[in-house]
Amino acid sequence: MIRLDQEDGLWIATIDRPDKANSLTAAMLEDLCQIAEDALTGARGLVLTGAGKVFSAGADLEAAKAGLAVSPLWERLSGAIARHPGLTICAMNGTVAGGAMGMALACDLRISVAGAKVFYPVMKLGFLPQPSDPARLAALVGPARAKMILMAGQKIPVDEALIWGLVDRIVSGDLLDEARALASDTLGAEADHARAIKKLIG
Repeated sequence: MIRLDQEDGLWIATIDRPDKANSLTAAMLEDLCQIAEDALTGARGLVLTGAGKVFSAGADLEAAKAGLAVSPLWERLSGAIARHPGLTICAMNGTVAGGAMGMALACDLRISVAGAKVFYPVMKLGFLPQPSDPARLAALVGPARAKMILMAGQKIPVDEALIWGLVDRIVSGDLLDEARALASDTLGAEADHARAIKKLIG
């Protein structure tokens, strides 16, 4: 249910469970972790996307009840994405919700189709967000807007998320073609050069 395509240094991982809003099971999350960890040395760029009209609804409901909602796999995944020395892009083919926000927040860039929403209903569901997610969210949108999402439970339309800085571009054409175009300079550079520039940015 996780599909990986490798294109000359660019890896594209697709969450492929559209009949279940791309909700994630433990096995799918393990696969994403392995891809993100392998990409640290095997890929110059990493794109995360989904099949269908939703990026991911987060944890599968039954899996969440069985403990996946508080699994360390989420933090393992976002940590591997954040450590990647090249360019990482979350290509949001639709709404992103819950724990799936962690992988989006860990990426360098977030691009989206029009009409998507972003929300993280941990307050309503009674779970804590994964440890690194609130700081990454606040770094992008500021503490008040982070509280709008995490504490007030607001669903943020992607056009508003663009103004906030949570989304970097809304794409009207092919989402993956845009991701490839954004990654092209990094893929064309020496790996050490890309790593050095990313380190300077912080």
